[in-house]
Amino acid sequence: MKKIFSSIHKRYKESRKYDFGSLLIIGGSKVYSGSPAFNALAALRAGVDIVEITAPKRSADIIATFSPDLITHPLSGDYFNSSHLNELNKIAGNKTACVIGGGLGREKETSKAVQMFLKKTELPCVVDADGIHAIVKKKDVLKNNFVLTPHSQEFYVLSGEKLEKEMEKKKKQVKKIAKKLGVVILLKGGTDIISDGNQSYLNKTGTPYMTKGGTGDTLAGIIGSLLAQGVKPLEAACFGAYVNGKAGELAAEKFEEGVLASDLIRDVPKAINL
Repeated sequence: MKKIFSSIHKRYKESRKYDFGSLLIIGGSKVYSGSPAFNALAALRAGVDIVEITAPKRSADIIATFSPDLITHPLSGDYFNSSHLNELNKIAGNKTACVIGGGLGREKETSKAVQMFLKKTELPCVVDADGIHAIVKKKDVLKNNFVLTPHSQEFYVLSGEKLEKEMEKKKKQVKKIAKKLGVVILLKGGTDIISDGNQSYLNKTGTPYMTKGGTGDTLAGIIGSLLAQGVKPLEAACFGAYVNGKAGELAAEKFEEGVLASDLIRDVPKAINL
C-alpha cells in the first residue's frame, strides 16, 4: 500500500503546503459534531495538507476544540441552509475536493442547500450519510467525479432496490446503479463493493468491531483526502476502503469491542505503510 500511495503523488524535498491538496468538509448540525471531525482528522492522517470544515456554529465551535489541526468556519443557525451558500462557495474556491453529508440532518432546507451546492460545484466530492438522502429526489446534481458511500439502507433509499444476498448479484446491482447515476459507488459492508458502472472491485479489509459510529465518517475523510490529492474517484474509493478497513483491523487488535473511530484514525498512517 505504501508503494501505491508513493506512486500516486511523489513527495519531493521542495514540497510545500497545498501541494497535496486542500479539502472542504460540509457537515454537522446543532446535534451532531462528531462526523465532520472524524472526516477531517482521517483526511489529514491520509495525507491531505489542509482541511477546512464548514458547520453550524455550535457544531463548528465544538469541532474546533478537538484538535489545533482543525480549521472551522461557523455558519449561523442550527442547520445548513441556502443562506449559507454564498459564504460556502467562497470557501470552496481554493479547495481541491469536498466531503459532504456527515451529521447534516435531513431538514428540507438542508437537503435543498446540498442539492444547490452540488449542482454548482466542480470539485470532486464524497457524498455520504445525510448527503445521500439529500440528493435522492434530485439525482441530476450528481457528476462523474463524485463518490457515493452508502450502507445497505442508504443504497435502498438511493436506488429503490433491496440488495441481493449473493455477492455476484449484489455486485451487478451496484454496477448498474453506478452506471445509471454516472458516479462511483462504494457500498459499505462486510465486503465493500466499489464500482464506477464499468469496473467493479471488492475490498475485504475490515472487522466486525467496526460497527461503532464514526467508522464510515473516517472512510469518507480518507477518500476525500485522496481526491484532494488528485487521485481519480474509482482509485480513491478502492484505496480508501482498503486503508480504512486495515486501520480498523489494527485498532481492533488492541481494543476489540472497545475500538472507537478515533482509535482507527491513529492507525491510518500505519495502514498506508503496510
